[in-house]
Amino acid sequence: MASKAATYQERAGVNAPDSAIQSLAGRDLCSIADFTASEIAAVLDLAHTVKAHPGDFRWALDAKQLVMFFEKASLRTRLTFETAINTLGGSAIFVDQTQSPLGERESLYDMAHNLERWASVLVLRTYAHDTITDMAQYASIPVINALSDLEHPCQALADFMTLQERFGSLKGMHFTYVGDGNNVCHSLMLTAAQVGMHVTVATPRNYAPKAELVALARSIGNITGSNISVINDPVAAVTDTDAVYTDICTSMGFEHEATKRAPIFKPYQVNEELMAHAAPHAVFMHCLPAHRNAEVTDAVLDGPQSVVFDQAENRMHAQKALMLMLLGGLAGKGKEAASQHRLDARKEALK
Repeated sequence: MASKAATYQERAGVNAPDSAIQSLAGRDLCSIADFTASEIAAVLDLAHTVKAHPGDFRWALDAKQLVMFFEKASLRTRLTFETAINTLGGSAIFVDQTQSPLGERESLYDMAHNLERWASVLVLRTYAHDTITDMAQYASIPVINALSDLEHPCQALADFMTLQERFGSLKGMHFTYVGDGNNVCHSLMLTAAQVGMHVTVATPRNYAPKAELVALARSIGNITGSNISVINDPVAAVTDTDAVYTDICTSMGFEHEATKRAPIFKPYQVNEELMAHAAPHAVFMHCLPAHRNAEVTDAVLDGPQSVVFDQAENRMHAQKALMLMLLGGLAGKGKEAASQHRLDARKEALK
């Protein structure tokens, strides 16, 4: 009988090469663009396996220490990382930096050289993206971006895992983001380009994603066959699309612009009328927290097309896979389990 992982593999046609798994050991994840298309495929492949067979990886990160420094409030990011490392046999230490930005009390250089002697991996949720890249430069252990003002790569991994669960292979599908061209938008656009999806981003004027990241996504798309469009018309953007994604209109750190932004973003609200232009099978996505009846209506957020809570759950599974790879957790029993499930998948696909 085929395993759940094998069933996924048969639908999606993804078999992560061992070379991609080996290449990620000891690496950082500051930007989703740090990973190649095959490395992203390997993480997503393992995420499905870990979700289907969690017991096989129960002690894969035995005694590993995760340290989290968060300058921003969090529900999903903190709890999914803590749950992930705990259920892989490791432990988590949380440091609240909401009242004191990293680098203020002590230099990042000095912090990094202390932390690398105590911990196995650092997870940072910051305002400035440079805080993450600097810590990654100084520390000899893996550093993971759990959100910065520039990107949110862990969210993107969970989101595309969720799309694979729903649709199987993503190559050639259409993905639409409506709203603020923010950090979440950046990572989604880059990941979609890596997996070969066609992307349309619809934002108000002056709120488009950063031009350099659009250019990077397009350069990736030239290799993978992905097309990246940035427009201002939300109806045109969602027409016949397979997935509609939105986020809050005022990200953390921009609260002072909330009053100004509200009328600008009102035409970009994802409601039943807008969703009606998408393909009948389209899903609605949101990284949460949502401002109900602001960027999205209750009818859409709680409706049958919504997969927002699947996304939230998959944060844990995708981050398990990420840490397993960065920390070399696919050794011993973990490697045997992953290899066996990949072998089962290949056998099932050949039937």
